[in-house]
Amino acid sequence: MNEALIQQLARELNESEKSRVQLEHFSKRFPEMTIEDGYAISRAWVAMKIAEGRTPRGHKIGLTSRAMQLSSQIDEPDYGTLLDDMFFEAGDIPFDRFIAPRVEVELAFILKRRLQGSHITIEDVLDATDYVHPAIEIIDARIEQFDRHSKKMRRVQDTISDNAANAGIILAGRQVKPREVDLPWCGAILRQNGAVEETGLAAGVQGHPAVGVAWLAMKLAPWGEFLEAGEVVLAGSFTRPAIAKQGDLFDADYGALGRFEFRFV
Repeated sequence: MNEALIQQLARELNESEKSRVQLEHFSKRFPEMTIEDGYAISRAWVAMKIAEGRTPRGHKIGLTSRAMQLSSQIDEPDYGTLLDDMFFEAGDIPFDRFIAPRVEVELAFILKRRLQGSHITIEDVLDATDYVHPAIEIIDARIEQFDRHSKKMRRVQDTISDNAANAGIILAGRQVKPREVDLPWCGAILRQNGAVEETGLAAGVQGHPAVGVAWLAMKLAPWGEFLEAGEVVLAGSFTRPAIAKQGDLFDADYGALGRFEFRFV
């Protein structure tokens, strides 16, 4: 894609978020679109949001489970940028901030020093992490998930363009040092309106949630970019996304790491 088209599609995403009117699949409109095009559009959109006054606060990693990668026909995760207006306190969440919100259960890594380079291990991630925090990611779809005509699911190029479906984050519960607990065995129960909707272990994120953080730091390296001290990195969901409707009450129980509620109002 040329730069003019990248900027045009980034503007469409920006307007879609504000109007809450979804877009048709970019990959259907431009069948030759590549994953690299998707990241270029996402970066252009994030740059527009920063120009409007937003501040980057970290990154999210998506498509971390093998099942999600197979369904998306991709053999690695994807990533997007966390901005300051995406952070919410547990409690009331304004439903009208979103178009088609879904809820995912994750762990967030808060860094105390820079992660940079082309060879980064789990131990490097743990050494660079100040603490790990229970987190809920609210994902959304500025590009419709299913095509309005064919009902085909959007392709990974669309998801990546859409800032990896990034929309909101809740940090709550008890923060822990990265080696204070056995991270792959950290689990959660997600209840929706009193019913158990999802359960999972953080091992569902490629065996260890720090694997995705290492992958992201290495993925950014060719761009001359890195994960900086103070950044929040969402390591990837270890449950399926739960569809949220206005009025829904969610209860996220992370056991020893705490329990909290939030409602879409």
